[in-house]
Amino acid sequence: MKTAIAACLLLPSLCAAQHRPPAVSGLFYPADPAELGRAVDNYLAEAPAPPKLPGPLLALVVPHAGYEFSAPVAAAGYRAVSGAYDAVVVFGTAHHMRVAAAALYAKGAFDTPLGPVPVDEVLAARLLKDPRLFQDEPQAHSKEHSVEVQLPFLIKRLKPGWKLLPIIMNTEDLQVCLRVGQAVAAAIQGRKVLLVASSDLSHYPATTVADKVDRATLKALERLDPEYFRLANRIMLARGEPGLETAWCGEAGVIAAMAAARSLGADRGVLIRYANSGYSPRGEAGRAVGYAAAAFVRSGKPPAPGIVLDAGQKWTLLALARQAVARGAAGLRPEPSLSADPVLNLPAAVFVTLTEDGRLRGCIGTTEARSTLRDAVASAAYAAAFSDHRFQPVAPEEMPKLNFEISLLSPARPVLSQESVVPRRHGVILSQGEHVGLFLPQVWDQLPAKEEFLGELCFQKAGLPRNCWQDPKTTIAVFTVSAFAEGKESGPQR
Repeated sequence: MKTAIAACLLLPSLCAAQHRPPAVSGLFYPADPAELGRAVDNYLAEAPAPPKLPGPLLALVVPHAGYEFSAPVAAAGYRAVSGAYDAVVVFGTAHHMRVAAAALYAKGAFDTPLGPVPVDEVLAARLLKDPRLFQDEPQAHSKEHSVEVQLPFLIKRLKPGWKLLPIIMNTEDLQVCLRVGQAVAAAIQGRKVLLVASSDLSHYPATTVADKVDRATLKALERLDPEYFRLANRIMLARGEPGLETAWCGEAGVIAAMAAARSLGADRGVLIRYANSGYSPRGEAGRAVGYAAAAFVRSGKPPAPGIVLDAGQKWTLLALARQAVARGAAGLRPEPSLSADPVLNLPAAVFVTLTEDGRLRGCIGTTEARSTLRDAVASAAYAAAFSDHRFQPVAPEEMPKLNFEISLLSPARPVLSQESVVPRRHGVILSQGEHVGLFLPQVWDQLPAKEEFLGELCFQKAGLPRNCWQDPKTTIAVFTVSAFAEGKESGPQR
């Protein structure tokens, strides 16, 4: 605090404004200025060099736990940034009180052992013009650590002269998070501003579970798709893993930062470093917290849409589908499980098709991602074998004759009429009231004429008249698939 007092003597106008005193110095990081400075310098010096980023960095994701546990990861992230910035917007987590949307600390400064950091009051005032999204709530910041612990690293890495805009959030409303991020992006246009999302990852599963959960949600983060990232988190929480209370404690702020970065041109996320407290000498193996540093960059080459699988992953999933049916024939149901491969733990909508001697033997799946890819394949394979009402359940002696095909579905999108349906490219979903029918794109091989394809879809799958696709009351949606099968493979059908 002596440094802050000295600064006040030199800059009395700064100290006339409200100052937020440190809330966790001496707890999360050293309170002594010299000790803190040495500690941050050492963390930065010992952190590995960041990977070569595929484009300019617009936002940084960093953890916010006590330095003993998270600082090595945070330092690896902060090594990816340096130089001069006008301002830094930190999207933190409101741990201590519920906030409706985004709570600002709009005036004054944040005191730190390394000196005060002034708030960007002009930027704050601009955002406060929309009270539906932004409120000046200094009380929400008074005990909060998620912004505070970032400041010593920022002071060390950036040239002096930058100002801080602290934002803390904890809403679960996705649209609010997106609007907050978009509003911030609009407000900082034309300025050199660093976006920082302050969040830890999973709390508090076993170390090995934290590793699998975190690496899956980080893989989802790479898409910079807020809805998909949030879905990945929700699916992980729905699994009921022992001890897992949250996937990302700062999810709201991360999504807002993602939306802001996307508005400014970011198109992919890049993982810089991951660890969890279970690997720390003082951590608890049965009660871990995950930490990650990642960058949101403008690469000009966004990730391919959907889940891209290599040959080994496809083989693994086909073997899993066959195993699920073999176990089902023996009276056993599939058991959900996290894979060691994070790609197989991503959310996915999947259909599994069984054929026998070239004839359909069962086909079931979902049009929306409701579970991980691994679990979706196992569940759909079991259902195709034993729950497809068109066929008798698969008998054990049929197993050698069965062939398995897996289809990964893109999100369905509505179209105005059948004229937008592209044969062999699109799968189609028809719906009218409670009647719903779906054909995968592979069905075009048997029904190449559009009228025949849609007519059979109406009659055979939706239980409607064959001409239902011409009825204005019928909704038509299309999707694409990436399909692969035992003994053959078909790539993405765009």
